[in-house]
Amino acid sequence: MQLPEPRTPAEEFFAFAFERQALLFGSYRTKAGRDSPYFLDAGLFSDGQSMAKLGELYAKTIFRNNFLSDFDSLFGPAYKGIPLVTATAIALAQFGKNCRFAYNRKEPKDHGEGGTVIGGPLHGRVAVIDDVISAGTSVRQSVEVIHTSGTQFAGVVVLMDRQEKGAGELSAIQEVKHNYGVPVLAVATLADLVHYLERACFEEPDRSVSRIIENINAYRKQYGAKAA
Repeated sequence: MQLPEPRTPAEEFFAFAFERQALLFGSYRTKAGRDSPYFLDAGLFSDGQSMAKLGELYAKTIFRNNFLSDFDSLFGPAYKGIPLVTATAIALAQFGKNCRFAYNRKEPKDHGEGGTVIGGPLHGRVAVIDDVISAGTSVRQSVEVIHTSGTQFAGVVVLMDRQEKGAGELSAIQEVKHNYGVPVLAVATLADLVHYLERACFEEPDRSVSRIIENINAYRKQYGAKAA
């Protein structure tokens, strides 16, 4: 598959994910028991260049959505959020915003510095950096940590929004927005992926790409969340 030159942070992400073979198409069973026509294996972003690129994309997404002034510090939930919040903090510093960040351990430590939160200390309004929001469990735990530290939950920035419904008609991201009244930003969405593939197919017709688009659209029709 030949992908076109990316024009947005979302397309940059998909082009990079495809280059690293982290974005796959076929049939993949999700945690919800659904057969998804695509799979993003974020675990394959496991080198310095990959993390630098992801941090840059998170920072670009924050800037593009005018979210930069809405938070004072960052929090990354264990475990995938730890390298992501670190990369994002580094990228933001290079963009001119130097902010504290912290992350948690899943088991409390009873020696040394103790507790469950490392780094920080968190202050002011805190934005959560994570890879995805599935059932919202990670967000609830992060909010608990943020409130316990005496700070304010400002919002969430994730890598990809699958835009599919959970137990009800809303997606997990829509539920977070509704329940906490905060913005949830995504570097990329499933709609962005479809648009990028459509561009690829328009610029260089490819029946295999057309089938991928058809499969994703069929999946969205069955499992897609209602528009917010």
